[in-house]
Amino acid sequence: MHPTPEPAFLPLTIGVSRTAASAPEDPGRARAGEVRRCAEAADTAAAGCWAALLGGCHPAERAELPSRLRALAEAASCYTGRTWWLGGGSAHRRRVTEAQLRINDAVREGDGAEFAEAFVGYDQALATAVVSVRSAPERERLESPTP
Repeated sequence: MHPTPEPAFLPLTIGVSRTAASAPEDPGRARAGEVRRCAEAADTAAAGCWAALLGGCHPAERAELPSRLRALAEAASCYTGRTWWLGGGSAHRRRVTEAQLRINDAVREGDGAEFAEAFVGYDQALATAVVSVRSAPERERLESPTP
């Protein structure tokens, strides 16, 4: 049996979402668990994409990564609450979106250095959003999700 690898590209996001998902006082635990699952899937896709960039290949991970990043951003939006994500958290949302666009561009251009740098910003922006809403006194994310 192989040990579970440590997250390589999204360690901050996986760490804070894991903490939030296991916090008994956090009413958004289930949504935090979804953020963690999406972050782990995106991290795995990023690792495959990184290997492809280094090898100059075009495997499925290169095509799969943008959708994994969108799913992760959507899960973060659900966790934080749309009101906060679009209002008080809009600076975080913009940072996430900008970093995601940089990652997508780096993948398309085959630029490994830009890919790595953009992932640092993406991870930091998402993790900061999760931590910020967890410490926000208004707890706007407790709103009911609208279908």
